[in-house]
Amino acid sequence: MEENNLKLGLIGQAIINVTEENTAMKFGSGSVKVFATPAMVGLMEKAAINAVDNLLPDGFATVGTHIDVRHLSATPLGMIIIAKAELIEIDGKKLKFKIEAFDEIEKIGEGIHSRYIIKLQDFLERTNKKLEKMEEKKISK
Repeated sequence: MEENNLKLGLIGQAIINVTEENTAMKFGSGSVKVFATPAMVGLMEKAAINAVDNLLPDGFATVGTHIDVRHLSATPLGMIIIAKAELIEIDGKKLKFKIEAFDEIEKIGEGIHSRYIIKLQDFLERTNKKLEKMEEKKISK
């Protein structure tokens, strides 16, 4: 991989409003109209992406490989959520982030998230081979 500009301490953010579309009830992760844990996780991942992906060489991106999150507090419809990610470890192509999410009152989530730097074209070629294998399985049956 070409040289990148990643360094410890990089910070990314992502913001969203709590709407009917990102509630636990809509995601099927609960029966209450509050901000869904899966939506919070997605927002945290977006914050991590925002911290580093624009600093990678053309043709490279990151993919999530691990997430360990605690959802600390429920957030009702109408509030704003801000997720923050700080790059805390670089090990070759492996990146680790401290992630947090806040509503307008308090911290609502925290955890650790790992991402891996990939060459987009190679990654997509490997992934698309799964479709080929699936088609081969269908034909052989």
